[in-house]
Amino acid sequence: MSSPPLDDYTASQVERMPVRVFPHAHDACRSVAEQIAACIRQKASEGKPCVLGLATGSTPIGVYAELVRLHQEAGLSFANVVTFNLDEYYPMQPEELQSYIRFMREHLFDLVDIKAENIHIPDGTLPIEQVADYCKWYEAEIKRAGGIDIQLLGIGRSGHIGFNEPGSGKGSRTRLITLDGFTRTDAASDFFGQENVPRRALTMGVGTILEARQVFLLAFSENKAPIVQGAAEGEVRASITASFLQEHDCVEMILDEAAASELTRCKSPWLLGPIDWDEDLVRKAVIWLAMQVKKPILKLTDADYNEEGLQDLLADRGPAYDINLTVFRHLQSTIIGWPGGKPANIRQPGDRPQALGDIFPKRIIIFSPHPDDDVISMGGTFIRLLDQGHEVHVAYQTSGNIAVFDDDAIRYAEFAADFNREFGIGAERTTELEKHIEQHLKHKEAGQVDSPEVQHIKAMIRRGEARAGCRCCGLEEKEQIHFMDMPFYETGRVKKAPLSDKDIHITVDLLRKIRPQQIYAAGDLSDPHGTHRTCLNAVLQAYEVCKDDDWRQQSEVWLYRGAWHEWGPHEIEMAVPLSPDEVDRKRIAIFKHESQKDRALFPGSDVREFWKRAEDRNRETAELYDQLGLAEYEAMEGFVRWSPEKQLL
Repeated sequence: MSSPPLDDYTASQVERMPVRVFPHAHDACRSVAEQIAACIRQKASEGKPCVLGLATGSTPIGVYAELVRLHQEAGLSFANVVTFNLDEYYPMQPEELQSYIRFMREHLFDLVDIKAENIHIPDGTLPIEQVADYCKWYEAEIKRAGGIDIQLLGIGRSGHIGFNEPGSGKGSRTRLITLDGFTRTDAASDFFGQENVPRRALTMGVGTILEARQVFLLAFSENKAPIVQGAAEGEVRASITASFLQEHDCVEMILDEAAASELTRCKSPWLLGPIDWDEDLVRKAVIWLAMQVKKPILKLTDADYNEEGLQDLLADRGPAYDINLTVFRHLQSTIIGWPGGKPANIRQPGDRPQALGDIFPKRIIIFSPHPDDDVISMGGTFIRLLDQGHEVHVAYQTSGNIAVFDDDAIRYAEFAADFNREFGIGAERTTELEKHIEQHLKHKEAGQVDSPEVQHIKAMIRRGEARAGCRCCGLEEKEQIHFMDMPFYETGRVKKAPLSDKDIHITVDLLRKIRPQQIYAAGDLSDPHGTHRTCLNAVLQAYEVCKDDDWRQQSEVWLYRGAWHEWGPHEIEMAVPLSPDEVDRKRIAIFKHESQKDRALFPGSDVREFWKRAEDRNRETAELYDQLGLAEYEAMEGFVRWSPEKQLL
């Protein structure tokens, strides 16, 4: 989706550490895994141990998966590998869901032939009076092993590496620290609420990390882009501990294009030297220029281009008026009030041509990863498609059952029990179920997986809210509301199972049943749990399976965002304007998801409620179009058309 980054040599003018940008996260993980595997094999050939410093979290999972594959399919042995993990929450028992011991066993250690005595992970079970001596022992063990050959790192939203929060010194060593507020907020989803996140952790120090012979710092997705830019292009400072890596002799920052999007090489590459101008880059540069000088596009002058570093564009495509007009007309063409196309009897000669515009009304399916993403991210367009007469189906890909508070489950269980007793419906079974739920939730520990009965009640809560949201948008037909309950999600835990053939088959069957002319899917890949990414992967794989179906030849896929990020104005290919009334209707539809209202169980790093995030982003998109000199609307929802060459995954 983003413009191609410049070569590393040119980008190094502003980047203070080596950076490699890969098209997708899986490409980056494969590259790092191959280098780790090469080190393991080289050390084994010399009869020496290979000492790895390992990280946890979602970022390195792809690296571990590739290392496991190399072990299973290419004979990579871990017999000579010694590992030291970066950190662990304190206190933390090994068997708990959030334990890094458990994480490492599930993702790597139990799947390869590493020796148990070669595994080192900070011990979160120690009495507090033993922690200081233990930290000294951990440092001594690293030295006794010969030092770390390769250190794997992620980066936190506050710029921390390991749990070295802002303010950590360059020479700091393994120690007990207090977690930053940002870190605890970001970890809240893993602990089913920020109040359950430990306030302290054990971590290797910055000085320990800097002594590793080679360091890979990995970052993926848009939500890491601002801190990546600060760490790579900013000054070395204790407020961003990752910036200390600029002083390491053998470090490499490994990014996907989304995480690199705020780097100068991607955001404004024309500032670094001559580039090859294509239409996407021209559009990006002109919009950037308009925002820099705070002018509408059609008021930009030759002087503006020259003074802001766009002399090459002016020379290549100028004069300014011609460039301005081309970009302005493109943006104007993206404003589409009939996202499903107009019926023939009301089309006007000046109407913009639209793909599949001759089919009206259309069969349309909106894929919603969670039971509220449809109304949060494209509720206004949902309303408009129904009002304009299309046959709209909504497919809720997951139950969303882990995102319901226990109190809500108890309240609904009590209601069901009272209702059944009042009408004499299964009174004995009702009482038994009510007791089970009460006892289970009463004695449930933070992060404990719900029983199947509780999971089912929570799923029913979210189904009821989803139906209410659909009715609010104007969709009354229950047969057009589909609950897919994709198996990859139904683990009862934040950690999900891999996407399976069964998930794809469920999606294929639904597509072939509906035979849609338009498909809407979530392209918002910054969802911190990865559910949006997995759901999009399922839709695109299923769409490919159907490539020879007759309906597929007259269909198109549009990607929406909004829950976590919005498309940039240079990316948007369809901007659906919303009236004040449609904004109000969308808000009410989101409010129907009462279990997510006021305080969501998994809010992510954005503290605003979901309705507020969406409303603010929709308004900001409309304001941006207005600032660029286009028509002024109350709000806008942006979409990008998917095509094979725009692969996101």
